[in-house]
Amino acid sequence: MHAFIAYPLLCAATLTAGLIWPTLSVLLWLAVPALVLAVISSVHHAEVIAHRVGEPYGTLVLALSVTVIEVALVLSMMLAGGANAATVPRDTIYAAVMIICNGVVGVCLLAGGLRHKEQNFRIEGTGSGMAALVVMSTLVLVMPSLTTSAPGANYTASQLLFVAAGSLILWLVFVFIQTVRHRDYFLPAQDAADEDVHATPPTAHQAVGSFALLIVALVSVVGLAKLLSPTLEALVRQWQAPTAVVGTLIAIIVLAPETWAAIRAARANRLQTSMNLAIGSALASIGLTIPLVVLASIWLDLPLTLGLVPKDMALLVLTFIVGAITLGSGRTNLMQGAIHLVVFAAFLFLTFVP
Repeated sequence: MHAFIAYPLLCAATLTAGLIWPTLSVLLWLAVPALVLAVISSVHHAEVIAHRVGEPYGTLVLALSVTVIEVALVLSMMLAGGANAATVPRDTIYAAVMIICNGVVGVCLLAGGLRHKEQNFRIEGTGSGMAALVVMSTLVLVMPSLTTSAPGANYTASQLLFVAAGSLILWLVFVFIQTVRHRDYFLPAQDAADEDVHATPPTAHQAVGSFALLIVALVSVVGLAKLLSPTLEALVRQWQAPTAVVGTLIAIIVLAPETWAAIRAARANRLQTSMNLAIGSALASIGLTIPLVVLASIWLDLPLTLGLVPKDMALLVLTFIVGAITLGSGRTNLMQGAIHLVVFAAFLFLTFVP
């Protein structure tokens, strides 16, 4: 327990030193293990909070924490990059949706299927979340390439405001359904395989302390990822890979805490918790990011390109078709996990080899 108090502080200290002495090569080597410790710590403290407040509030805390920090990172990149960062929000959201819907879901289904053969989850909650995600993704990432009011893959200011409002409303309604009106749709069907569920809940003081350390750990994850991004960019140039590779790698790092928490839940036969994390994170990634990015774009007159190229549109459509089939019955096995992982592998490969 004391180690999980020290880990976030050590990671924050490493990040601070890296910001003060960015050219010191030894700090780059320390940033990698610090990043791993930050991910481990964030998952631990998120689970402490989840044990205190119960589901689905626990998964919502982790999803919101990661998304808020991700939004801050996207906005900082837009402000620093200007016209060169017009596609950063699009690339970040697209990568997040593909990583979550194929990578995270695929690993969870495969890991859970290998250990428990078949698993169940409530289709009432996950299905409504997936439907909202399809609508939000289509409005944000696909329609800009098909509309004619603005040149290129862009929206006009009024179209941006409409899409931002629609995304935020859908996310708020989903959170209301998840936490108030139909909370039972998002509760794990069985907890017998997870010993932590039956342990004594932490005190309010411990939960507050874990929340503070969770924020420190998540800030460290994003900060260390950004600290390592120049090295990643140099490697990308050396490999002559597309620039979108950097955004994908950073998205994988930022989503690592949620991924690990989701896999742990699937192995403990709590696939519902995994689905809550995955779908909730994808919805928050759009529902929170787009309104703030749109407001910043209009207010500060920043260029914003949201429309995907045809290759990425096809993969996004494939992702939702596969998800509707594999998650449509509420029962899963390892074959479905393998299918999602093949789509995820295609996304990664075509990012490197467009």
